[in-house]
Amino acid sequence: MRKLVLAFSLAALPLLATTPPVPPADLTNPPADAVRGEDGLITRVLREGAGTERLDADGIAKVRYTVWKSDGTLVQDVPAPRSLVIELAKMLPGWRTTAQMMAVGEIRRAWVPDTLGGGKISEGEVFIIDTELIEIVARPQTPADVAAPPEDATTTGSGLAYKVLRDGHGIVRPNRRSTVVVHYTGWTTDGRIFDSSVLRGEPATFPLTGVIRGWIEGLQLMTAGGRTRFWIPANLAYGNDRSKPQGMLVFDIELIEVK
Repeated sequence: MRKLVLAFSLAALPLLATTPPVPPADLTNPPADAVRGEDGLITRVLREGAGTERLDADGIAKVRYTVWKSDGTLVQDVPAPRSLVIELAKMLPGWRTTAQMMAVGEIRRAWVPDTLGGGKISEGEVFIIDTELIEIVARPQTPADVAAPPEDATTTGSGLAYKVLRDGHGIVRPNRRSTVVVHYTGWTTDGRIFDSSVLRGEPATFPLTGVIRGWIEGLQLMTAGGRTRFWIPANLAYGNDRSKPQGMLVFDIELIEVK
């Protein structure tokens, strides 16, 4: 399984746009109706959002955004229909403050000075960031029974334990040659999330030949539309591979489609 990526620093992402967007006319001259903060951050609403919910400091946002330098150089662009799921704690400080001002559906332009750049903006430089807040992403709740399978879980001969959280539909189940489309979250037994397609904001597609043994066995018990919690012992997970999570792992898996 792929390693979880929840957040992206502005310096880490490659330039994604093939046709660069045109820099805004007010790139170096924020208009009079822009809001100026005491910390040097300047923002302006380009499109109003809806609702009263706002992101907190440890929130997760699904966004589209464009970043320019003050000379018009494009830094990064994530245009429609693409989007990214970003953990606010990993944003540049000025960008994080901007995101916390926003309602879902809002587009806001921010002029972020180097003092709010978290070391990613050169001295004297300003980043201009247009952000569209698409969604406030709910962090999956750690199951109360993550430490060990409950009494009502079923255990197979291999040691895999599972509990059906929602029945699927139909009778078609994956086999070892199938490719599946799933949403999933994985926890270690101390409750730490180590991987989640939910937090990335898009389902994952895997051939069953390319996943851990516990997934191969477990997914063949499911039908599309179902959601199951699995307790996968180490020998059916990553064994002694120290580059991967160790010990028993717990996964909530929703089987979306069998290809």
